[in-house]
Amino acid sequence: MDENDRSITGFTMLAHGIFHTYELSIPIFIVIWLDAFEVSAFVLGLVVSVGYGLIGVGAIPSGLLSDTYGSRRLIVASIVGMGGGFFLLALAPNVYVLMAAIVAWGIAASVYHPAGLSLISRGAKNRGTVFAYHGVGGNIGTAFGPLLTASLLLVLDWRLVVVVLTIPAVAVVAFGSLIEFDEGVAAAADGGDGSNDERSSMELESIVDDSRLLLTAGFLLTFAAVMIYGVYYRGLLTFLPDMIGGLPRFETYEIFGREAEPAQYVYTGILMVGILGQYAGGRITDHVRTEYAFLSSLTVLGILAFTFIPSVDWGLAPFLLVCAAIGFFLYATAPIYQVVIAEYAAADVHGLSYGYAYLGMFGFGAAGAALAGSLLTYSSETVLLATLGALALVGAGIVAALLVLHSENE
Repeated sequence: MDENDRSITGFTMLAHGIFHTYELSIPIFIVIWLDAFEVSAFVLGLVVSVGYGLIGVGAIPSGLLSDTYGSRRLIVASIVGMGGGFFLLALAPNVYVLMAAIVAWGIAASVYHPAGLSLISRGAKNRGTVFAYHGVGGNIGTAFGPLLTASLLLVLDWRLVVVVLTIPAVAVVAFGSLIEFDEGVAAAADGGDGSNDERSSMELESIVDDSRLLLTAGFLLTFAAVMIYGVYYRGLLTFLPDMIGGLPRFETYEIFGREAEPAQYVYTGILMVGILGQYAGGRITDHVRTEYAFLSSLTVLGILAFTFIPSVDWGLAPFLLVCAAIGFFLYATAPIYQVVIAEYAAADVHGLSYGYAYLGMFGFGAAGAALAGSLLTYSSETVLLATLGALALVGAGIVAALLVLHSENE
């Protein structure tokens, strides 16, 4: 990587880490909120899905803004908003204010991925490698954010823990405001103009015109597969600590006079394995046809969902091995589909393409939280995992159709 790629890599890794620190710490707090606010998993699943859903709803405006004004300012503004919105959680006296705080966080968080991924796709020459490191940065936040949260909850009230978690955002904002890089190097090499000047606007006519560039069968099939992956991702992770905590061997114990949840550390371990998955997924796109990688990862995720509950009866080691495999493939899929999106979108509308992608991933995908909450309240963990497994296999089928379409067009 050259200096420009390294600067983009460092900036996006930190910003991505902040995003996922907040996003994946919420499931840790859910275990506490179920008791603190005396609500069911169904109600809390709906509350959380609203905030998560806004990440997707705001993705298209964010993509358009990044095409028009560039990514740096949007990313910095997103981090400021995420930190402020997360801080509001500490002030929530009831579930209604809790939802308002999550909504504020979701609106700010919606800006990051389209802007950040657009920055990489337009500015990084070694795109696949930078995507891989970007994923690692996200998974560092994904793993160590919840680990820090779980550790702090041993000694602090959950509201104070929320406040502590907002502090890293300040440092990232300062770093992002000072670092230098060129946002348009790779776009110019791909045939775009490499600039953002008047490329797009927030007018409806411009949105429609830019969207037409994306309305190809290949992009639509990719969008559908990403949407299904989003439902799987959100449906699995939102209540995963609570599900694991209800299994034998993972009962609550007391340490330092406070209750500790072993399930939180298993959950964190799953996310840590995801660091390897993110890196591997990004690297493999430089060597393997991305549609084959996407098909394989979704197929494995479907199989793992069906084996998650039965593996509890196989013993502790097999169960933890299944958990590790879920963490690896769940996060290996992310950089793979991000590169697929870049391959099926015109260079000048990469920002908008990621806007649509994250409308699917986080917007429609947020339904996974509501789905998980409802199935856990009115059915069982087994039904939830079987449903998610079936969805992943449907997604794999869609990618297979994408491969057929691509072969016919060659």
